[in-house]
Amino acid sequence: MRQTFRVLSFLMLPGLLAGQSPASIQRAVRSITPDDIWRRIGIIADDSMRGRDTPSPELEKVAAYVASEFRRLGLKPGGDNGTFLQRYAIDRVQFVAESSIAIVHGGGDATLAYGRDFVFSDNMFENGDYAGDLVLLTGAVGTVTQLDTAALAGKMLVVTARVRSRAERQRLFGWRPAGLIILTSAPDSVWATVVDRSAQTQLRDPSRRVGPPLVLTVRAASLAPVLARLGADSTAVQQAAQAGAPLAAQPLGGGLLHVHARIRAVDRKSAPNVVGILEGSDPRLKSEYVILSAHMDHVGVGRPVNGDSIYNGADDDASGTTAVVEAAEAFAQLQPRPKRSIIFLTVSGEEKGLWGSAYFADHPPIPVGNIVADLNSDMVGRNWKDTIVVIGKEHSDLGATLNRVGAAHPELNMQPIDDIWPQENFYSRSDHYNFARKGVPILFFFNGTHADYHRPSDSVDKIDAEKESRIVKLVFYLGLDVANAANRPKWRRATDARVGCGAAPRSPRRRGRSAGATAGTGRRDDYAGGRETAHQHDRGGFDARSPHAEPRARRGRRVCGGGVPAAQTAPGRRFRVIRPALPARGVPLRA
Repeated sequence: MRQTFRVLSFLMLPGLLAGQSPASIQRAVRSITPDDIWRRIGIIADDSMRGRDTPSPELEKVAAYVASEFRRLGLKPGGDNGTFLQRYAIDRVQFVAESSIAIVHGGGDATLAYGRDFVFSDNMFENGDYAGDLVLLTGAVGTVTQLDTAALAGKMLVVTARVRSRAERQRLFGWRPAGLIILTSAPDSVWATVVDRSAQTQLRDPSRRVGPPLVLTVRAASLAPVLARLGADSTAVQQAAQAGAPLAAQPLGGGLLHVHARIRAVDRKSAPNVVGILEGSDPRLKSEYVILSAHMDHVGVGRPVNGDSIYNGADDDASGTTAVVEAAEAFAQLQPRPKRSIIFLTVSGEEKGLWGSAYFADHPPIPVGNIVADLNSDMVGRNWKDTIVVIGKEHSDLGATLNRVGAAHPELNMQPIDDIWPQENFYSRSDHYNFARKGVPILFFFNGTHADYHRPSDSVDKIDAEKESRIVKLVFYLGLDVANAANRPKWRRATDARVGCGAAPRSPRRRGRSAGATAGTGRRDDYAGGRETAHQHDRGGFDARSPHAEPRARRGRRVCGGGVPAAQTAPGRRFRVIRPALPARGVPLRA
């Protein structure tokens, strides 16, 4: 009896009762195999899935496949109405060019015709008439200013400088103008493309509210005579903007701009996220959640390259979706389950502007404050054999945890290193960013881009499934450590919880509600030609070549907590290929 009591007392020690045995963990890890990874990526990135555009029937097929895997693994549905699918609405709209016109009154009288002189740069407005006094903004938008910005509310602001980043755009929107007039000097050939694209149907960003300001791109040559009559020297102000002069405002002699803005609804569709939950084993900690995320979508069918028009997206991001499913299979085998609950999340609309993750972050099935971490995988199937870049390590103690976990498993031969491309602002370029904006510590697993990025040649045959299997195992070990830890992850500095450049952590506001901002993907899809998706992936500013593109944030955005300077990539350029370059062996890596 005494010996039995001792055995029971030993087994009831907290660390043993709640923890998994080495045998249970190894059994789970062994379920992550290169063959499974190759097979799953082959399903998701098959030609039959036609690039998994958002929305599309093929994206629905992928979501159904992931949901069926979650169901087979015994996960709890975390979507709508007891299902694995969480849906969000997407409106398709079209500008009514023949009914849209802009008229200048008050001394600079002129009529601007839609298509000839201007186009709408944003589709988030309602049918109506918009009017306001004209105010000329001189200098660079991002410079320090002593402006009385409250006096700009309700005005029509003529912006002469290029709006290069989401932060600059949000700054303008935050002043609550009636409208923004973005000047462009695009040549006739480019302007013709702009007008053609503006005539096509477009998808609205489902995470933004519809409403002012109205945003127009106006040809500088069309507006210059008006500005001159109202007392402005357009050449001088453009030179000031290029020189980075301080931002200043000049009322334009009582001039008023009145815009008849017309837009029509074409149809309403929806797109899926897939949500599976593994409930934790600890009575107290199971109400906290670790998220493993990736995006299912890619960019669909586009301009043919060497006879192939299907953009398969094997690495981007069938590899990440597969990583989430593989990790779910491993976690589902653990006995007992981890202390905290784990959400396995595959989202859509990432390529359009992080739409699905924005919706999930705003409408989670559990309180957002109960989410302790997001571990996001986007492009984890290519490049170096023994290295994975993990972005965000410096912002929270998740970085130190990852370093410790990686060091504890040398058999993986997988070194997690810091962001080696800080100038590219990858921190804000995938779905983890929407969790960071809510105050949730994140890590972003990313192997860098390559020559096949956003090309039909991003195909299954180029995936290194053996390498990805080791990355997934690393994510599994990390997720298990975080799920079992006594304390939830913490931001390293208070400012690191404010990565949204002024957005407070865990704010109940939807992303960009007050300023019309979005945390977009920034993937510029020039290959798509005249298709509507060609407008969806701007690089962080207003693009004269894609006037109705929702200005995105994956490039040209500053991560406030990390002090990373804004990139200077010009809007409208296709994202350049990042040639992976590693630090020399033996060079210390910052934690």
